Amino acid sequence: MKLDKIVQKKMRIRNKLKKSNINSRLRLTVNRSYKNISAQIIDDINNKTIVSASSVEKDIKKIVITKKSDLSLFVGEALAKRAIIKNITKVYFDRGHYKYHGRVKLLTEALRKNGLEF
Repeated sequence: MKLDKIVQKKMRIRNKLKKSNINSRLRLTVNRSYKNISAQIIDDINNKTIVSASSVEKDIKKIVITKKSDLSLFVGEALAKRAIIKNITKVYFDRGHYKYHGRVKLLTEALRKNGLEF
């Protein structure tokens, strides 16, 4: 079965990250669409999502934000606060097939500013 190029790129990046994950850190994944952005912290050993934040949630939708870049900053702050409550400080970043640019970069900068380490 042939995989399309986006899935191949996603799997190639994820496999490289998993090979270099010696300390068994948790994985931070990002999903971006045209209007929304979401991120979640996943435990690969137990295959469970521990913490997640999305721009579709009711708490975040209440705040009127005009720019998508501001939305990604707010999602990053919300995810960092939830992660710190669960005592998560060190993660490794899985950007998927997205470039580390624009909204993805703003999300990670907001996470770093609020206490997560990559």
